[in-house]
Amino acid sequence: MSDDVRPGFVRVRLDLSYDGREFSGWARQTRGQRTVQGEIEDAIRTVTRSQDTYELTVAGRTDAGVHARGQVAHVDLPRELWDGQRDKLLRRLAGRLSHDVRVWKAEEAPAGFNARFSAIWRRYAYRVTDHPAGVDPLLRGHVLWHDWPLDVDAMNAAAERLLGEHDFAAYCKKREGATTIRTLRELRWERDTAGILTATVKADAFCHNMVRSLVGAMLFVGDGHRPADWPAKVLAAGVRDSAVHVVRPHGLTLEEVGYPADELLAARNLEARNRRTLPARGAGAAGCC
Repeated sequence: MSDDVRPGFVRVRLDLSYDGREFSGWARQTRGQRTVQGEIEDAIRTVTRSQDTYELTVAGRTDAGVHARGQVAHVDLPRELWDGQRDKLLRRLAGRLSHDVRVWKAEEAPAGFNARFSAIWRRYAYRVTDHPAGVDPLLRGHVLWHDWPLDVDAMNAAAERLLGEHDFAAYCKKREGATTIRTLRELRWERDTAGILTATVKADAFCHNMVRSLVGAMLFVGDGHRPADWPAKVLAAGVRDSAVHVVRPHGLTLEEVGYPADELLAARNLEARNRRTLPARGAGAAGCC
């Protein structure tokens, strides 16, 4: 599939952040709900006085209520428009956008760049507190309250069994024609001095509800309702387990998106479009758990 920028256009990389509480997710919707994509596209059209709406492509679509600190998108703009706006676009967008969404950088992208398909990893954080009094009111929009004491060591023991390349169908909301094979590079929990537990979750990509389902499973381990090997057994079964709860979205933040060196962007762009399959296991291969 070609991803060439049209003649007379330039691809612009946007680095942005948003508080997801008042958005119906990233993607523009047909019924007029407030979305991050819709808000930024409308702002670009307004501040550039354009007749057309230029569509954004994003590194990772976030659900309603999910936040982003390090989201990346791209937009293809007419060269003449970009040349006239590049030095003042950020300030104009800051004056137009609502306070819960910011564009921090707008730069001409290197050749072969695609915000979605050139990415090699995404890193999310999910934040939880088990304080008996609940969540600090100043953090209530970004931290989940779990009303059972949590054992971080038990959750990390469970997390280690989930690392690597697997079919995460048991932790994803299935979408027609989409693969659920992912490589989970990092999954670990840390408790800070304020008692906030943060799960760092890093993978090449994520399928729908994957992070929130994984967190839900590990919370069940942390509070003693399930043993440490239970999330891996659910993964191996390959089907949704009613005991795995999809935790609420407000604790989740997209923290960072990683890309390869500029000379590798185009190759990664093509590679990421291929449908993935797992290698066949030999008869003597060990199971995951």
